[in-house]
Amino acid sequence: MTYWLFKTEPETWSWDQQKKKGAKGEPWSGVRNHTAKLNMKAMKKGDLGFFYHSGGEKAVVGIVEVIEEYQPDPTDAKGQFGLVVVKAVKDMPNPVTLADVKATPSLKEMSLVTSFRLSVQPVTAQEWKIVCKKGGLKS
Repeated sequence: MTYWLFKTEPETWSWDQQKKKGAKGEPWSGVRNHTAKLNMKAMKKGDLGFFYHSGGEKAVVGIVEVIEEYQPDPTDAKGQFGLVVVKAVKDMPNPVTLADVKATPSLKEMSLVTSFRLSVQPVTAQEWKIVCKKGGLKS
């Protein structure tokens, strides 16, 4: 299994909205960055990801699962970008803030710190365990 982080402005698409979609999930559409596109192309069904609220909150607030692999994004008129479909799996009992991540020496190389503008990022297995523990979850 591979791990990921999906960033969204909560005013645009929030964790509560994601949870309301239930088992059918929601397409992660609208990504217009080539590196993020390559990350989504690498995703497999069953991969897990952190759901991260950017903007004012800046925190991991939940965990999603990839339920459909990369496919064309109908919101892209030029046909250059795609999407994956993700469903909410569980809340992060204690949201893990960007400040928490930056203050943790073992997370200093995490993409959230080094590539903070990238909307879809890889997460290593070790980073996954650390963030889950900080958030009150068993990895």
